[in-house]
Amino acid sequence: MMETKGQYDRILLTAVMLLLGVGVVMVYSSSSAVAITSYNDSSYFMRRQLMWAFIGLLCMMAAMRVDHGKLADKRVVLLLLIVTFLLLAATFAPGLGRTVNGARRWIRAGGLTFQPAELMKFTLVVYMGSYLSTKQELIGKFKSGLMPAFVVCAVFLGMTLLQPDFGTVMVMAAVLFCMLLAGGASLSHLGGIVLAGLPFVFFAVAHKAYRMKRITSFLNPWDDPQGAGHQIIQSFLAFGSGGVFGRGLGEGRQKFLFLPERHSDFIYAVIGEELGLIGAGAVLFLFSVILWRGVRIALRTDGFSKMLALGLTVLICSQALINMAVVTGIMPTKGIALPFVSYGGSALVVTLASVGVLLNISKETS
Repeated sequence: MMETKGQYDRILLTAVMLLLGVGVVMVYSSSSAVAITSYNDSSYFMRRQLMWAFIGLLCMMAAMRVDHGKLADKRVVLLLLIVTFLLLAATFAPGLGRTVNGARRWIRAGGLTFQPAELMKFTLVVYMGSYLSTKQELIGKFKSGLMPAFVVCAVFLGMTLLQPDFGTVMVMAAVLFCMLLAGGASLSHLGGIVLAGLPFVFFAVAHKAYRMKRITSFLNPWDDPQGAGHQIIQSFLAFGSGGVFGRGLGEGRQKFLFLPERHSDFIYAVIGEELGLIGAGAVLFLFSVILWRGVRIALRTDGFSKMLALGLTVLICSQALINMAVVTGIMPTKGIALPFVSYGGSALVVTLASVGVLLNISKETS
């Protein structure tokens, strides 16, 4: 595929659109049974996914056309931080915040809900990109360079942890670590922060019984096949029955009220069952393409554009990697969706907007 100077990265765009198409089809396939049971409408979740995809594509096209360099402006960064902070705080406000399974992660507006943590991911990547590009000479120093950025990020991650959303905090910690390392921060300083944070991570896991159950079920899910180990065992059964070529689109069995979160966090298991190793491998390949093109874009630019492209690429691909690792039993269960594919509103919109920014940066490198 030939590229012309000033054009968007068409390979990246194609990979994203293919994943988005796969997502719409698989959301319908995986959710139709539960949609009929709960809403008497087999296309309920698919229609909502199409609506959010349409909104997300509008945001992506807008981001492709607006100069991404404006995001580096201190006033824009400050505005993003303030809006994100207020939205995170609003999840705890009576009448605004919505509680699901004991977690207050959503804001209800009419018949729609929004998850501020999704905006928080984008905001912190923009903030860190701007900070690293303007504090390049100081980032190697702990007190005057690394510490101010750490404090700002810790505030937002702390609010997210209170919701609680431990998975998102861990993802963002990894993304920010990669950005800081690429931006010139001292490895010894970053290592010291990681070591200092380990006791807090241990406490956060040990303090919540359900998190400990996730660890124990990961180590041996068959110890509690009807409880903590149920989800991952059903995922194993889905992948195992799919084989190389799969049962066929729409022919999966685990989605019939056996596999929890079938159209959201564990949709990759439905892909494995219905489309087999070939289908699951194709999805992995498309995310590999996004990683390749994103890193390529980052390496071909500098300053704020470089840090922003790297951060957005790592953010998207790390979530995909963690989701697929969880569903295949390589990592303990976490509530991380598969970008572009899993059912979800705010996550899909923000991720597509992030791709728009990445494509905007690609115009500089083509």
